[in-house]
Amino acid sequence: MARVKVKKQSTFIDMTAMSDVTVLLLTFFMLTSTFIQKEPIQVSTPASVMEIKIPETDILQILVDNDGKVFMSMDKQEDRVAVLEKMGEEYGITFTPEEVNKFRLAPSFGVPIGQMRSFLALPEDEQDKILKDYGIPTDSTDNQLKSWVKNARLQNRDLRIAIKADQATPYPIINTIMTSLQDIRENRYNLITTLKVVSTDN
Repeated sequence: MARVKVKKQSTFIDMTAMSDVTVLLLTFFMLTSTFIQKEPIQVSTPASVMEIKIPETDILQILVDNDGKVFMSMDKQEDRVAVLEKMGEEYGITFTPEEVNKFRLAPSFGVPIGQMRSFLALPEDEQDKILKDYGIPTDSTDNQLKSWVKNARLQNRDLRIAIKADQATPYPIINTIMTSLQDIRENRYNLITTLKVVSTDN
């Protein structure tokens, strides 16, 4: 008996649904992701067992390296610009619109206010290279950190202050930062730490 030859047909799989799901997942992750801001220095924060989530908005972060250099960042560009203008008024410095716009786009800052104009005149890549060599003055004769924080508070009453310091930073330096905040009646602030893993072994 002769065998019946079945004609081969190509298999077709509709990938439309898969493409839709992929696009939806990609959109979801893009909209919910939080991008890490560029920081002028890398710090290794101390470990702690306390777990309190710091809000993602209305944050003024004070970054301290192990040499005691202080930098700051604010999450809202409008607040940044307003604080710079207030600092200019306080120290008798007028910033051009171009300088203000450059400062608006800077994620972190940490230059003595007297050198801010010359710093902002530099290209962005040059700013990134030399910013770590500066730092906001915190000494008793010219404590500009107090002025920055005070003007930031005037601009945004809901501001939360967070101190992020390297674990090798000497305590007297941290104490100077905390004393500066207390001098302007900023007694509530968070210390950013790394979560310490607690062993459950007996």
